[in-house]
Amino acid sequence: MSAPSPVLVDLKFNPEGIAHALKTAFPDRGSINLADPADAARDLRAVEYALLWKPDGDLFSRAPNLKVIFSGGAGVDHIIGMDGLPDVPIVRFVDHSLTTRMSEWVVMQCLMHLRAQYAHDIKQRRREWAKLIAPEAAEVTVGVMGLGILGQDAVAKLKLLGFDVIGWSRTRKSIDGVETFDAGGLDRFLGRTDILVGLLPLTPETTGFYDRGLFKKLRGGALGRPVFINAGRGKSQIESDIVSAIREGTLGGASLDVFEVEPLAADSPLWELENVFITPHDAAVSEENALFRHVETQIARFERGETLQFVIDRAVGY
Repeated sequence: MSAPSPVLVDLKFNPEGIAHALKTAFPDRGSINLADPADAARDLRAVEYALLWKPDGDLFSRAPNLKVIFSGGAGVDHIIGMDGLPDVPIVRFVDHSLTTRMSEWVVMQCLMHLRAQYAHDIKQRRREWAKLIAPEAAEVTVGVMGLGILGQDAVAKLKLLGFDVIGWSRTRKSIDGVETFDAGGLDRFLGRTDILVGLLPLTPETTGFYDRGLFKKLRGGALGRPVFINAGRGKSQIESDIVSAIREGTLGGASLDVFEVEPLAADSPLWELENVFITPHDAAVSEENALFRHVETQIARFERGETLQFVIDRAVGY
């Protein structure tokens, strides 16, 4: 009986944490970590499973016999479209911890805009005792775009805080107690939205989706001017339009965890715009041990002849 195939790992984040976690991961089959100089030139022709995040461009020519590809995050746009991508299942990372972290970030950003935290921070630095009047959550409508696992969890937690929450997805989803819209209802959805939360995957249709024209369709409601929050994909937004919309007053603020090019350039005007909160794509960072357990579970299912979970639909890109 041949030895089980090691898991090929090519993850372009937290190399120290990855290396440490791999010491105890995949004990029955081992791993090949391309970030380790000792593994960098390994023969990959016998490898059957690959765990990837922004992999090397020649990876699929070096590993031509893959059976399953695992994404190192919730998204797969870093893999789709790569040269030589084999016709095998691509499994995205779904984990309770990742989902919870994303919802925490979304809730935090909505609350900071609701309670004018940026203005309070300015007053604090000036040592000014100045009370600010804010609406309560029930007076503000949060529109969540993208109603997958992450979006639905964010919707549930925003509702618990009392926000009026509505949802949008390309095809309509049914969520108890939440009004939802599909592609044909986009303008009606936007016209009801005070805080727009972007959790859309990156596809050709969503590239450059959040633009000046879309921002103009939002309402301000109790906040006075609408707010844009994005933790989905950076290439779904046009950052020059976000800057213009804030400077012109179309948007009252923004919270951004993802960007067209990462890291965000030091000379980007987004850094210094008022009422804009910037985080470095860490709203829901993949925790290494949870990620490796997820891969182990899915490989075990696959080798037992069971259906893989969280396989993407290549036709739609997620």
